Amino acid sequence: MMDEITEELKEQVTNLPHKPGVYQFKDKAGVIIYVGKAKDLRKRVSSYFNRDKYDSGKTRLLVKKIESVTHIIVGNEFEALLLENSMIKEHQPKYNIQLRDDKTYPWICIKKERFPRVFPTRNVIRDGSEYYGPYASVKRMKAVIGLATKLHKVRTCNFQLSEENIQKGKFKVCLEYHLGNCLGPCEDKQTEASYNKSIDEIRKLIKGDVDDVIKEYRASMQEAAESLDFESAAADKNSIDLLQDYQSKSVVVNPSIRDVDVASVTSDDVFTYVNYMRVVNGAIIQSHSVEFKKKLDEQESDILLSTIAEMRNLFQSSACEVLTSHSVDVDWDGVSFHQPHRGDKKSLVDFSVRNLKFFMLDRHRAQEKVDPNRHANRVLQTLRDDLRMKDLPQHIECFDNSNFHGSFPVAACVVFKNAKPSKQDYRHFNIKTVEGPDDFASMEEVVYRRYKRMLDENMSLPQLIIIDGGKGQLSSALKSLDKLDLRGRITIVGIAKKLEEIFFPEDPIPLYIDKRSESLKLIQRLRNEAHRFGITHHRSKRSKNAFNSELLQIDGIGEKTAKELLKSFYSLERIKELSEDQLSAVVSKSQAKSIVVYFATEK
Repeated sequence: MMDEITEELKEQVTNLPHKPGVYQFKDKAGVIIYVGKAKDLRKRVSSYFNRDKYDSGKTRLLVKKIESVTHIIVGNEFEALLLENSMIKEHQPKYNIQLRDDKTYPWICIKKERFPRVFPTRNVIRDGSEYYGPYASVKRMKAVIGLATKLHKVRTCNFQLSEENIQKGKFKVCLEYHLGNCLGPCEDKQTEASYNKSIDEIRKLIKGDVDDVIKEYRASMQEAAESLDFESAAADKNSIDLLQDYQSKSVVVNPSIRDVDVASVTSDDVFTYVNYMRVVNGAIIQSHSVEFKKKLDEQESDILLSTIAEMRNLFQSSACEVLTSHSVDVDWDGVSFHQPHRGDKKSLVDFSVRNLKFFMLDRHRAQEKVDPNRHANRVLQTLRDDLRMKDLPQHIECFDNSNFHGSFPVAACVVFKNAKPSKQDYRHFNIKTVEGPDDFASMEEVVYRRYKRMLDENMSLPQLIIIDGGKGQLSSALKSLDKLDLRGRITIVGIAKKLEEIFFPEDPIPLYIDKRSESLKLIQRLRNEAHRFGITHHRSKRSKNAFNSELLQIDGIGEKTAKELLKSFYSLERIKELSEDQLSAVVSKSQAKSIVVYFATEK
């Protein structure tokens, strides 16, 4: 690939330093189409051009469009990560991952002004004001603001309370002052220092430093009590009660876990999802999940790392430890990364993963409402990739055998189209050529009959056949495909029940698909549906056969009479014990006599 690029671009790549930094790929028009970070700029950038094959068509397309490379050298990988984030925000390159729906979340704003206001907002304006959030739960945000306004009397008006305006008497106290919700800074009834002290307390509360705020109130209460100012002491006690009540409603994991950040990541075929949580004094004070649209073959650990840097900046976190669901290889000054495997910290990560999965499922449900076929396409694409198929398996058929100690052998074929059951295409089979309990021969017969008929009737063949069973059943099915010259035209696999192993033709090593994978769940659903459909037919046949072998063999007893007898007397065993008089209540005397004579002879 290096031979195919221009000499100018080749020279730019070979002249890159072996240092950490950020690189930008540009197209013919000089537009930045991709921004990336690297521990070693030359090694990382060269890797794009030293490959003959790419895992993604998007990566191949990106490399074809690169006309020039520019770079910025930084001191370490952490600085590279921060610079990469800021450049992606500024330039929004076409091939970088994109964060979705972040602007819809609410924030708490402490306005940059004299006597600052505290209010919720969804619009972040870069005017020097402080923004805390984003909050995934509006209820949680309102609880924080509600507690802050109960504890501290801050203004809600939007007057410009400059010292000059207040001295000129431009404003009058409003109803909030008379209700006791504001201390009247507009008429100079509250000093700026006193007001700013309340803002400092609110700032601590929003950041989750509830214990520190409680300590300050306790000290104030003690001082007031010693001064015999019992009214102030009672007010401080009321504030402590409010804070403790709020703290008790927070999700507390373990008080010994002081200040940590927690992050987890998962992906589907199109998007990557990341959950970030802030834990302060053992309580989860903020949890936020985001969705990224994948552009290239980004590693989950790289996306996780980038998101952590962004979220720490967003949430103004200074935690020295970050707990992650994936191993992260990075050297940050003053910050350690840890992937716990046991204990309370592991529980924290599990909690984050659980929240993230619910977030992903909500996204999937929302996508299904907008595009019902999207979910099916995603599952089928995952199945295609897992089974290394060329075509999307939009038509899948699954076979299962059923017999009772070799008696009443039957088979079932269920059909799924676009990942959904197509029940009008389900088929039952009575085994015709096999004697005794021989699952392998039965499978060979059924598969042959099914596809022989489809070929004769010019019906469309499936892209995937699933055989319920291991290597033996799969080999038998393959014999039938060979007879019909279908080997290689249809993908066929077997699934063994015990360990959910997926067997491929002539491959001794089975495939183990992730138990949580949507593709394995689809295969299991097909297998279970084939088993249910086959068992239903098998039981029906056994029941009918048992019924035929008894009452219907008696002279003068037809199906209608037999059903009436069973309806009246419930079981065949009870009918055998009845006298002619008892039977005559339901059937004629001649029929009753025939029944008694038949069963007496049988005995």
